[in-house]
Amino acid sequence: MTASPSHAWLDGLQEAVWLVEETGLHILHANAAAQRLVGLTLADMVGTSVLRLACTPQDVAFWGEPAEVLADGIHSHTSLLRTDGTLVPVDRRVTRVPGDDPALSVFMVTMLDRSVQESTERELETLLSELRATLDSAADGMLVCNLEGTVRAFNQRLAQLWNIPNELLVERDDAAVYAHMVAQTQDARAYVERMAALVREPMLESTDIVTLRDGMVLEMRTVPQFIQGRPVGRVYSYRDITRQTEIQASLRLAARVFESSLDAIFIADSQHRVLRMNPGCERLVGPSAKAFEGCVAASLFGGGSDAAFMEQVLQGWAHEGFWEGELWLPRDNGTYCAVQLSWVALRDDEGRLVQSIGFMRDLTLQHAAQKRIEELAYSDVLTGLPNRLLLSQRVDTAIQGARQSDTGFAILFLDLDRFKIINDSLGHPFGDRVLQLVAERLQACLRQTDMLCRLGGDEFVIYLHGGDAVVAESVARRILDDMLKPFTLDSMGFSIQCSIGMALYPQDGATLDDLIKQADTAMYRVKERGRGSYGFYQPQMNANLLSRMQMEHAMRQALGKGLMAVHYQPQVHMATGRITGAEALIRWTDPEFGSVSPAHFIPLAEESGYIVTLGAWVMEQAVREAAMWMHGGTPIMISVNVSALEFRQPDFVERLTRLLAVHQLPPTLLELELTETILLQDAQEMEQRLLALAGLGIGLAIDDFGTGYSSLAYLKKLPIHKLKIDQSFVRGLPDDEGDRAIVSAIISMGRAMHIEVVAEGVETETQQAVLLQMQCDHYQGFLCAPGLPSEEFRAMLGKPLPLKAQGRRSPA
Repeated sequence: MTASPSHAWLDGLQEAVWLVEETGLHILHANAAAQRLVGLTLADMVGTSVLRLACTPQDVAFWGEPAEVLADGIHSHTSLLRTDGTLVPVDRRVTRVPGDDPALSVFMVTMLDRSVQESTERELETLLSELRATLDSAADGMLVCNLEGTVRAFNQRLAQLWNIPNELLVERDDAAVYAHMVAQTQDARAYVERMAALVREPMLESTDIVTLRDGMVLEMRTVPQFIQGRPVGRVYSYRDITRQTEIQASLRLAARVFESSLDAIFIADSQHRVLRMNPGCERLVGPSAKAFEGCVAASLFGGGSDAAFMEQVLQGWAHEGFWEGELWLPRDNGTYCAVQLSWVALRDDEGRLVQSIGFMRDLTLQHAAQKRIEELAYSDVLTGLPNRLLLSQRVDTAIQGARQSDTGFAILFLDLDRFKIINDSLGHPFGDRVLQLVAERLQACLRQTDMLCRLGGDEFVIYLHGGDAVVAESVARRILDDMLKPFTLDSMGFSIQCSIGMALYPQDGATLDDLIKQADTAMYRVKERGRGSYGFYQPQMNANLLSRMQMEHAMRQALGKGLMAVHYQPQVHMATGRITGAEALIRWTDPEFGSVSPAHFIPLAEESGYIVTLGAWVMEQAVREAAMWMHGGTPIMISVNVSALEFRQPDFVERLTRLLAVHQLPPTLLELELTETILLQDAQEMEQRLLALAGLGIGLAIDDFGTGYSSLAYLKKLPIHKLKIDQSFVRGLPDDEGDRAIVSAIISMGRAMHIEVVAEGVETETQQAVLLQMQCDHYQGFLCAPGLPSEEFRAMLGKPLPLKAQGRRSPA
């Protein structure tokens, strides 16, 4: 069958065209393009069912629709089965058109081969998929925008770096995405300004650093996107450089540490040659440091290429990765410096040595400190003498030797008498220098085999090698004699007295502690007997010392238990027999010790320092009682003894003034009894204190006058208004000519200087008569009354004295 002339125009079309009759759906005609597309001739197709052209279920279903549905036509993509069995994608269109017979309609089926187009599309789709996969697999976050800022593309890495939520990615809200990114930065304002600047400069390429709030550091690189030579957008890439930043910071820090470290540091290569030294190493090595660069590092320590030394280092590197030890570093001036070297090996991933780093520390100060520590461990800081630790080692050695040779040795315990006066009056720095002079003088009295040790304070211990009682006594005498020789310091001359206790090994103790304890006990016995001498330990001394300790403990408890009391001994006017005053005397009655004499516990209180507490208590009691008597109508002067230690208290005057004010006692009714020793200790300060007391109206008396120092110059310049003659001189009256002369001289001196005189310890009428004849002003003693409780003394004030106690002047 050939095409009719009316259908000839169809052969000029590129599309394949079939004409299908409406009622039977048979092919009426097909053009040349249709023949080529299907692979059939026109004769093979004409008269066949259109279903021959349908190869998909959808096509078969379409042609099975009623005519009125088919009349609506269809336009779709489908496939056509060629005669060679290939499936060809086509763009198919079915429309209803008029036939040759105007009364009949036909369907025109057109198909366009889409094979090339679909192949191209598939290639483009594949290319796009590959590009997107490449974009998503990139290590950097990518963001592509047009010139208006509209997001055209991004990858998942961008969302990860900026922590962009999925909902923002799905919404495709560019403004929200940008706002989120701004919120993630530490400096939002700077980031916004920078992004705005980039928008204003579409041709600008830049690299910026952005720090996010979570600490991540991003490198932001931006480049313009071009199409045909003109910018159409911008590509942003974000790279996480947090780790690199940290590494760089660490490297910079390491470089600063290397340059500024006080330790000496050198770097060596894999052949152990010095590559570089830091300034600390150059200072330690000296001016020749630069000459060692390129040399074997071992040559720094004078060893050159010492194989033995490097073998030790290599072994350390093999086992622990470093070698550490002390070495001597030669200096340019010919000296050596001790250093602590830590030499560390640096290896690569395969374990090959790449470099090594040496850290050196100067041990000069450490060695000096160690030496000083050792000196301090075995010597006294002030005097440089051996301390107890070194003495203990020496004595232990002597004890071991004594057990084998049956020989002994002696331990001397030496204490300076009244050394506290020097510290209190001249200050501790002066006292320390005195101790240094004492140490030198004591050392000169000993042999080289002996040892002098300072325990602390003013206490010294002497070890006499092989010394027996004879040797110990000889050394003690020599020390006492030499100590009596004058000392001179700061143009000041003075003398120092000491007391020495001695113990012998093995009879007095088996250990150093025992021997020191026994010698200390013997020394205390010497002090009890008057100081300035020596004595050997005797077993009975421990019992006495225990008794002394028990008494001191009881004394300290007595005040709180109410076992102390103040008694008052009247002072009588010699001419009138009238009681003009009373001396306050402390009394102690103990359940265990009974009535304890002040002669026993007052020295104990003075040595222990408890005298300050006792003195303050007696003063308070005396002032309170005197105030009560005054307010009761019988005012009388109360005399209170003040110890040297109490008088030297810085607040003594203020405390006494406050006490008088509290009890409202006029100062003129209080008299202080002081010893001559007080007046000669730190004379200038004492003079100021006495003038202050006298200015208040308080009376000042010298107790036990005549038993102390011979210098009486202080009587001329100090406000003393009363002298008390010690009872030891009164006791010999009237028979002892010496006592008569001393008492007469004191009374005469007092009258000449307008100072009242009181005689203590008057017990007989004969003594009273002699004193009256000598024109003594007052007396006190058992002739009138002993010390009385306050109630008895108060009652005595209201009664006349017995005749024997009244003074009667002898006829002229």
